[in-house]
Amino acid sequence: MSSPQKRVLCLHGYSQNANMFSKKLAAVRQQLPEVEFVFIEAPHVLQPVDLPAPSQMGYFAGFDSEPSPKEPQRGWWKTQNVQSIAAGLEVTLTLLKDVLKDQGVFNGVLGFSQGAVLAALLSGLLEKPEMYPTYLEDGKAVHPPFEFCISVAGYKPLDPLGAKLLTPNFKTPILHVIGHNDIIVTPERAQSLIDASLNGRVEFHDGGHFVPTKSAWRKFLAEYIRDPTGDVPGPNGKLPATNGSAPVSEPVTPILE
Repeated sequence: MSSPQKRVLCLHGYSQNANMFSKKLAAVRQQLPEVEFVFIEAPHVLQPVDLPAPSQMGYFAGFDSEPSPKEPQRGWWKTQNVQSIAAGLEVTLTLLKDVLKDQGVFNGVLGFSQGAVLAALLSGLLEKPEMYPTYLEDGKAVHPPFEFCISVAGYKPLDPLGAKLLTPNFKTPILHVIGHNDIIVTPERAQSLIDASLNGRVEFHDGGHFVPTKSAWRKFLAEYIRDPTGDVPGPNGKLPATNGSAPVSEPVTPILE
């Protein structure tokens, strides 16, 4: 088997795990046989007390509405009801430092919800590792900046460390994928991360809190990963119009499959 042309680090959402996220991206991965997708397991195993009640779901980043009782549900950090503190984030950053240092170079990173927040944090951190010196060894970053970041239902965190890594902004090319009907990470909440992106692109879908994988979307995501800085038509087949720092496309008309 030939070596992959690209490698993508994949970060699941809150209450998911690596295996669940791999299954959710199966249709996208099938479009990209030349790309290696590496799914990392979050370090924190969630207990029932860590999982939101239905009335609280809007306050939690990345809650998966279809958890499997046979697999541990995990998180990159725990927020409980204190949104300004990401408890366990430093443990996660240490884990990912080891992944980036020991598992070779990744061209890009793809995250969903809480994993999308983390993907953006990593992108900002690798641009300016001096802001988090544990990512420096002998004065050099443990990994080069990513060529691209894909944030599905991401937002800028309120946690002081997380916010610092994205303040005032970051320049890694980033694709923001936002659901018009997402009630967990609403378009308004996602705007906070868009505003921090100097080199962003925004694509909307008409669904809720999930990674869109219908035919038009998986083809678009595949082409974006192949050429993240190119003029790749959106899932609606149109090139995005420029809107400030982030080009924006209209949502694709749903296709029943």
